[in-house]
Amino acid sequence: MSVLQAILLLALPALVITAALRDLTSYIIPNWLSVALAAAFLPAAFALGMPLATIGLCLGVGAAALVAGMAMFALGWIGGGDAKLFAASALWLGLSGALPFLAWTAVTGGLLAVSLLGARKIAPVLPFRSPAWIDRLLADGGDVPYGVAIAVGALAAFPESPLVRGFHASF
Repeated sequence: MSVLQAILLLALPALVITAALRDLTSYIIPNWLSVALAAAFLPAAFALGMPLATIGLCLGVGAAALVAGMAMFALGWIGGGDAKLFAASALWLGLSGALPFLAWTAVTGGLLAVSLLGARKIAPVLPFRSPAWIDRLLADGGDVPYGVAIAVGALAAFPESPLVRGFHASF
């Protein structure tokens, strides 16, 4: 294992956590995060010795996730940043991580939405002031920062990805 391999492998966790925090605090996932995540995939895949067929499969999963994300965006279910983060994460997770990614993202998104609904009901009666980003998060009728759910789903599914499996096999 080289330091470069480890650093490249850490790109997904670092970037999805950053995206989740940005979405949570501002409802914006900057394009540079999704672009950096997608751009880091090929160097990580090659550095970890991923077979070309597996890389192709990961690219296909990422493309399918982009189409699904665009459809969800068009239906108004998620924001544009969420769709791009979803696709870039799926690229890293490949076929072996796709189902756990979808399951964890859906469950986390549901829990997040229910939690926010409850918190938004009690927020008006709380006797203290909170930072502006929390006020926005708890505003009645506000959006759900779905980037948080996508990040949790990606992190939970990451051990099933071909990159992590290949990394472990190299020991």
